[in-house]
Amino acid sequence: MFFSSERLHFFKPLTSKYREQIVQCLCLLYQSQFSSTADYGHALDRDQVVEILTEALARSSSVVLDEVEDQEPRFRNNRDLAAWVLKQLVEFGWIEKQVDTTSLQSTFPFTRMGRLFVQSLVESDGAQIRTRHRNTRNTLNALEAFVSRGEIYDLLDAYEYSERIITDFTDVISELDEKKRELAREVEGQQLVHQASEQFFDYMEKRFQPDIQVRLSADSVEKHREDIHKVIRKIRRKNKEFKADAERALRRTVPNLCANQQSYLLFTLEKIEQRMSNAAEVMLPALRRALHSFTKRADIIIRQLSYLNVHQNNDLLDICKELSELNDQDFSVRLDNAAQSMSGFKIKLIDPNQIKLQETRQKQLVDSSVIEDQVVDQEVLRELMIQQMLDQAFMVNNSHVREYIMTALRGGQRISTRELPIDDAKQLLAMAHVIEVGTINSLSSDLLFDVQPTGNRITESEYFQAFDEFTIELMVNHPTQSQD
Repeated sequence: MFFSSERLHFFKPLTSKYREQIVQCLCLLYQSQFSSTADYGHALDRDQVVEILTEALARSSSVVLDEVEDQEPRFRNNRDLAAWVLKQLVEFGWIEKQVDTTSLQSTFPFTRMGRLFVQSLVESDGAQIRTRHRNTRNTLNALEAFVSRGEIYDLLDAYEYSERIITDFTDVISELDEKKRELAREVEGQQLVHQASEQFFDYMEKRFQPDIQVRLSADSVEKHREDIHKVIRKIRRKNKEFKADAERALRRTVPNLCANQQSYLLFTLEKIEQRMSNAAEVMLPALRRALHSFTKRADIIIRQLSYLNVHQNNDLLDICKELSELNDQDFSVRLDNAAQSMSGFKIKLIDPNQIKLQETRQKQLVDSSVIEDQVVDQEVLRELMIQQMLDQAFMVNNSHVREYIMTALRGGQRISTRELPIDDAKQLLAMAHVIEVGTINSLSSDLLFDVQPTGNRITESEYFQAFDEFTIELMVNHPTQSQD
């Protein structure tokens, strides 16, 4: 439960008229304890904390939000206000007071929840560069480390990094939308084209290039998505002992990860694959649309302001101001007179050479219907297999028949079907199709077979009840030359 006894009114310091100053105090105190310039070997006592808060209040002394009901006390100077801020933060659970039993000295570190919320406030200003685009690559590196070493914490790191990919995309899209609204709001208030241009290019240089550009190109989820799928397939192909050890370690480390009847390892891998698919197919196109909308809005605003700045000596603005001061009747008369003056029109024809027909790209239809698995009858499979084997067994091609006849004709140029040898099943099939040898003549321009019936019917055969006798003669083909 978040709002426990020590955090019952946790957010009350951020609801007073000094809330902006308190936020600045929290951020400066956080940087003095956890930034690169912090002295981690020394805890802050009360005087040091008050000095830091006084410095923060001096920086933001003009930021006081007046309220209708002013219940906060008046302070003589910033040090008194800093002491009151420290008391509020300790009372409502942002800072805790710790007393050393040996030296009886008091220190004032952040509570766990206070540190987490202040960290979000520090990161929300956007002044520091964060490599949030690294989470995709970190997911891949953690999975590869799990494959090579089998350490379960590498898999949990990959699971956490994959979750951050979606949240990072959401943060960037929200930031672009906020920048777009802020740009339009400041332009409406200032009407200064150079300031709007400077703000836009400053954002593109300090925020777009270090993070968003890398996310869309070098470290795109589309680039690493297939590599991550390959590593996940390697994990699934691991031996049973490896997967069993990983399953036991997951159940022991994170017992509430999923339902007990489900495999923890497969659940983790499926979640990573699902998040990568959502990042590549949903979030990345949404980020591109948000970036396109932001740049388009900035381009429109800068063009409009540039036009107004160039035509600042034009009488158009004076005319609009004059018309806005007229009553409805005079306004209608002025517009009617202007319409009559502009009633003439001019016809212009379009140059046919400037008209180009663009071929429409036909969308490929993809059948995404899912067919449920059906139980196949084993008897049907057996009949299909037997039929396929029979078809292959009794299949005879022309080359087989040709080789059979050429082998039988090695002793001469002519042979009778009565004399054809039958030593195996292949020769028997060739013997049954031997009359078709005449059709092979079209395949050769040098030799041809002459098949002639003898009129005799053979009834004394081991394999056939009766068959007609034919003579097969191998002849040299002499193509007739065309006469001139």
